[in-house]
Amino acid sequence: MTSGVVSDADVPARTRGITAGRPAWWLIVAALVVGGLVTADLFTRGWLERMDLEVSEVVSDWGLQESMAYPLVWVVTQLGGRATILVVLAVLVGYLAWRRRTLLPLVRVLVALALLTAVVYAVKWGTGRTAPGFPGSFFFHEDGASFPSGHVANAVLMWGVARWQAVEYGLPMRVQRVFWWLSLVGPVATGVAMVSLDFHWVTDAVVGACVGIVLLGVVHALDATVLSRWVRARAGRQTA
Repeated sequence: MTSGVVSDADVPARTRGITAGRPAWWLIVAALVVGGLVTADLFTRGWLERMDLEVSEVVSDWGLQESMAYPLVWVVTQLGGRATILVVLAVLVGYLAWRRRTLLPLVRVLVALALLTAVVYAVKWGTGRTAPGFPGSFFFHEDGASFPSGHVANAVLMWGVARWQAVEYGLPMRVQRVFWWLSLVGPVATGVAMVSLDFHWVTDAVVGACVGIVLLGVVHALDATVLSRWVRARAGRQTA
């Protein structure tokens, strides 16, 4: 079993315009700072909570949940749905396992999924923030699981991992472009749709994006230091 990674020299020149999407160090730092500042402001009942309440009042007046547009907007939220993304990733990693004889993409997906589940739910249960359907924005509530948005974090991290695999393994340019668009548009569309349906506060979506960016950086770092080296080492022993 080899890693199957395609080096830059093996990828046609026309496919090199799209990068693997590893977050720059400054973007990870910015995500940590923004996420921390937003959380601190919410815990102190600052202006961001008032902003959340005002936005929720506006979107609740739209009545999208009771309108004919609801099914369409709900479908958009599924760009960050775990089931939706995992179905796509299953096809992607299955194809790479078959064509390139490598399980490395699967390992990367499993590591990303484990980190996402552990971190997002730890914060959700730790903060206990209620969703907009409650009469206020409450923390440390036994029914609270709104903060941060798991859908947005999922969209940032998992579409980012999908784009990474498509680029690194030199899939056709049209496939790379699809995943590039999904990695950028998916989180934004998911967040807007969730807020417009009054499923989440604006700050839930913002911090969800921050969590996704940080975790994507962590998965890339783990891959560079552990995962890829371990897989290549195993491949070397098997072919020796």
